[in-house]
Amino acid sequence: MDADALITGDKLIPRGCTFYGFHGAIAEERVLGQKFLVNIDAWMDVRASGISDHLSDTVSYAEIYGIAKEIIEGKAHILLESVAQKIAITTLTQFPHISAIRVNVGKPQVAVRGPVDYLGVQILRRRSDLLN
Repeated sequence: MDADALITGDKLIPRGCTFYGFHGAIAEERVLGQKFLVNIDAWMDVRASGISDHLSDTVSYAEIYGIAKEIIEGKAHILLESVAQKIAITTLTQFPHISAIRVNVGKPQVAVRGPVDYLGVQILRRRSDLLN
């Protein structure tokens, strides 16, 4: 069974967020930097905002984007797993209405011998993970 098969319902879906950062296991990556691609699924009940049509009843996509931007463009990490974890936990901590989040962080310009769209990591974190 798919890891997020039990997570259903509404979600916010910032896609194709592109930032420049200095993350990587190779020292040159942390000196020269590179482009990173971020996709996010943030599960939350949006019925109230669907009825009210008020931003105060939901979470702004711009705020989720801002978290990803701040982390990607901020302090360098060696592993993308660490970058994705920080985005996920920061988002869950700041927005209690979000019950789960999937974060995909990719490097579209990675040095490998062969064509790729990107190489990266995808994580899924639930609100219950904050307690552990």
